[in-house]
Amino acid sequence: MKTSFVVLVLLVLSVGIENEGGLKVVEGKVCEVKLYDFCDSDICFVDCPKSSPHENSFDFKFVGKMLELPFNMALRFPNLDLKCVPFGENLNPEVLGGLVTLVALGFTAAYIRYRTKHPKGCLDPQNFKEFKLIKKTQLSHNVARFRFALPTPSSVLGLPVGKNILARGRDSKGEEVMRSYTPITLDSDVGYFELVVKMYPNGKMSHHFRQMKEGDYLAVRGPKGRFTYVAGQARAFGMLAGGSGITPMFQLIRAILENPKDKTKLHLIYANVTVDDILLKEELDKFAENFPDRFEVYHVLNKPPPQWNGGIGYITKEMIQSHFPEPAQDIQILRCGPPAMNRAMATHLDALGYTQRMQFEF
Repeated sequence: MKTSFVVLVLLVLSVGIENEGGLKVVEGKVCEVKLYDFCDSDICFVDCPKSSPHENSFDFKFVGKMLELPFNMALRFPNLDLKCVPFGENLNPEVLGGLVTLVALGFTAAYIRYRTKHPKGCLDPQNFKEFKLIKKTQLSHNVARFRFALPTPSSVLGLPVGKNILARGRDSKGEEVMRSYTPITLDSDVGYFELVVKMYPNGKMSHHFRQMKEGDYLAVRGPKGRFTYVAGQARAFGMLAGGSGITPMFQLIRAILENPKDKTKLHLIYANVTVDDILLKEELDKFAENFPDRFEVYHVLNKPPPQWNGGIGYITKEMIQSHFPEPAQDIQILRCGPPAMNRAMATHLDALGYTQRMQFEF
């Protein structure tokens, strides 16, 4: 019986995706055909080669129709036309039918557990979806914080750490414009997501955000972006940010520091013109206070106030050398700022011995 059960599990895992299929005992042999077609946005079985059902793969991340599986297998089991493959000769059809249903129920339970821990996100990488602005907070004369509601209070945006979204709006001439933004929220923030946006006088998308009021909708699609973060992928990150380039850094900082299992160290050099231009300063300073052994922030201002303790002017090679870990295979340096700043930082990093493999530009 144990051998029969193991064989059955392997058969269920290897079943394909075509109409009218399943398992049955014919003349003492376990027979197999391709099973069932429900490959949609909630894919159950994926990438199943039609010519070779035993090479199929099973992906728990897309088991959307799993709740239907035990019932369909139980109902279809007795009356299928099959292509026979000899796996066993002494399996009782009634027992086998019960085992098929039992195994499918097990997969259903696993799917429910997976979806509870990993709720499906609201983003669509191909199509724009609209989200309602429920709160707009002016942080300075040209910076605002926008909170957008998700469909339900328990919904998550579904944005992996390191990725961004594409927002669509209209400029002052009414022409469509699109720009990429990184939310400062994570999927641990349920029911909403937030953007911190710096609005430039002649910015096309800046005009759209400047005109937005609570109750308006923003069209968004994603995730997008080349950077992917996996906990522990680096011993430490050096971060070079300028102006609104802090947002992808902030997303990563939050994800790392709010994960008690992630011991990655973070070193941030953040450049701005004046103190008022520093985005998320309160949050960054709080992280530095709460995680003194894991997070360091060094502010650099072009026009500092009197008695300023941070850097003055532009980020220099000496500042990087002083505040960042030395080049090593387990070190990664990230940069995000205006194009001129990014080029200057790349030159500094190359001169200090950080290889291209150690550098990433958002």
